[in-house]
Amino acid sequence: MYARRRRAVVLLLLLLALLAVGLGRLLRDDADAAGAGAGAGMGSGARAGDGAEPGPAGPVSAAPPSTVSAGPAGATPGGAPPSETVPGSSGGPGGAGSSPAAPAADPARAVPPDAADRALREAAAPAVPGRFTLAGGYGPVLGSTGTLRRFKVAVEERLAPGDGGDFARAVDRILGDPRSWTAGRQARLQRVPAGTAAEFTVYLASAATSERMCAGGGLRTDGFTSCRLPGQVIINEDRWGSAVPGYGAPLTVYRAYAVNHEVGHQLGYGHESCPGAGRPAPVMMQQTYGLNGCVANAWPYPRGERYAGDPVA
Repeated sequence: MYARRRRAVVLLLLLLALLAVGLGRLLRDDADAAGAGAGAGMGSGARAGDGAEPGPAGPVSAAPPSTVSAGPAGATPGGAPPSETVPGSSGGPGGAGSSPAAPAADPARAVPPDAADRALREAAAPAVPGRFTLAGGYGPVLGSTGTLRRFKVAVEERLAPGDGGDFARAVDRILGDPRSWTAGRQARLQRVPAGTAAEFTVYLASAATSERMCAGGGLRTDGFTSCRLPGQVIINEDRWGSAVPGYGAPLTVYRAYAVNHEVGHQLGYGHESCPGAGRPAPVMMQQTYGLNGCVANAWPYPRGERYAGDPVA
């Protein structure tokens, strides 16, 4: 009798032990499933947030200025020679020839910002070297025939208060002149505000900032010349304010030369030489470094036809 009771107790204990093990496994499986579900939810949220871009604001005709920061130059299709460059130095734009994006039919239509725009529209900060204000609003369409190539205008904050409107209007006047690039009837140009896709930006930068920006694209300017990088036409404010000694023409002529020369690189033109003593200097000649017997000239189409010198190797 005693042995039978003992066996019954042992069997009961074994049964209870088996039930406890099974219940423990069930509880662990439920906990693991709940933890995996929570982890998957957290991982999904991180991926959704990473790299998210704010939706573009619809541009309006009088868009407020935006504060931007100059970023490194990107890659460019094709390649034209750098501008304002001498052996061991380069004050002019580097490679040229970029393929313009197809323009929207309606200038007032919202256009998603391109990658360069997103880099430019980083957080605003107090005025420090390298901080720029993008001019607001749309400029007129310059020219009557050809592909519409859009650009922005940005002024370094510490150079002048306001929205950079004075410099933007000066760029519009220069590029809209009938002697400028639109006379070739290959392209039209239009200044656009932040939030609108553009092929390039025209910067007015201090000597120190322009030197840093140009060096970022591999061009050495020593803070003296302007330059062009892919998508960036960088005008040295010292040259904009005082031209160069011995230029032999009013400041307005040098300013027009500087803008037309660097934009010329953006449109795919390389350097040219002086065609002869006493003749006008081609706009793609490096006039900042001297005229070499030529006479100052700011325009690629001074008399309605393309005026050029021999290409510089």
